[in-house]
Amino acid sequence: MLLGESIDGLDIKPAGTYVDVTFGGGGHSREILRRLSAGGRLYSFDQDADAEANIAGPHPVPAQGKGATFQFVRSNFRYLKNWMRYYGVEYIDGLLADLGVSSHHFDDAERGFSFRFDAPLDMRMNKRAGRTAADILNEESEKRLADIFYLYGELKNARRIAATICKVRQQQRIETTQQFLQAVEPIFSREREKKDMAKLFQALRIEVNREMEALRDMLKAATELIRPGGRLVVITYHSLEDRIVKNVMKAGNAEGKVEQDFFGRVETPFRLVNNKVITPTEEELNQNPRSRSAKLRIAEKK
Repeated sequence: MLLGESIDGLDIKPAGTYVDVTFGGGGHSREILRRLSAGGRLYSFDQDADAEANIAGPHPVPAQGKGATFQFVRSNFRYLKNWMRYYGVEYIDGLLADLGVSSHHFDDAERGFSFRFDAPLDMRMNKRAGRTAADILNEESEKRLADIFYLYGELKNARRIAATICKVRQQQRIETTQQFLQAVEPIFSREREKKDMAKLFQALRIEVNREMEALRDMLKAATELIRPGGRLVVITYHSLEDRIVKNVMKAGNAEGKVEQDFFGRVETPFRLVNNKVITPTEEELNQNPRSRSAKLRIAEKK
């Protein structure tokens, strides 16, 4: 997604140290390595075992480097600072984050990310830990479910959805995507059914993987790790994560709290490289309709 624009935004120094916190299919990492030379280093994060398998895929990732060092880190990117300390990295020259869910997650029926398939309601990026989507649907209170659907899915009828789920689960535990759909389908109008279902699944996925907390932790660590002149490059897909990224780039914190010095000048660790967000071209939109909501933001450390 936005491959050329995001890699160009990193302004890569051939012997620099870079981090790709969302390895996924390896496309961004391959392009970063292609621009690195001897002395350059790339650390790529992903908590998903399926992503790790892409390292040795049809286009092997390490083979793209010209003497650069490549290190895959099987971990949630919220632990960025700990891992950099583990590898003895004090500062980095740039960090890239593509916050979208990889297409293979939506296409893998067994993972439960999509309502196109009848599958167990899992939705965990890391299948080794944490609660599943089914656990949350069956165990959280009605109020908490309503909050999840409203905050993370921006659904106006969140309370009604939560009440319906609680009523259905009294009769039978909701374990599969089909059971979930049957429970909530009567609530949605035909015209908005697919859009609202997508928002509902998005909300559950965000809660399962604690995505907002992880994003805040990662951006805080990135702010501390990126050296002056280094770049922070982030691709977002929904308003919640985009708001956090925008706040960090403009104010230096996820809440967007602006601090000023004695003379009233805004104190922020970053300088915006693109004041206006970069969006996909028509050509890319035609190739991947899911990219319609993508926004690219780039900032440079002062």
